[in-house]
Amino acid sequence: MPSKPVNKAPRHPAVLAVEAQRAANLQLRIADAITAFAGSMRFVYVHVALFAVWMLFIESNPWPTLTLVVSLEAIFLSTFVMIGQNRQAAFQQAKADHDFAESELELKTNTELTREIHALTTELHRRLVEQGNA
Repeated sequence: MPSKPVNKAPRHPAVLAVEAQRAANLQLRIADAITAFAGSMRFVYVHVALFAVWMLFIESNPWPTLTLVVSLEAIFLSTFVMIGQNRQAAFQQAKADHDFAESELELKTNTELTREIHALTTELHRRLVEQGNA
């Protein structure tokens, strides 16, 4: 049985702009890749395996070095989390600005249409009254 083509919904302009910005900037692509990996279960599994090997087979007293490594990693990962939060906030602001502009345009258009309908209704009423008096 042939598969049906998937109809994709139109994408929000703010989403397209953010995706284009990310694709164009190497630093953002690197930050996205690190953040995606650090936020995955694969990251957890790799760390569990590495720390277990380190503590069981490499160092007899791993705690001072392990504490340093884990602290440094936490510093860098928290920085990537903040970068992601800043980008998310910027995206939400761009989306809100776009939505506000679209809403204002729609309100203006609806107001103009309402005024035109009122003018046409008033003119129609005037003509009907004139026909009734004639």
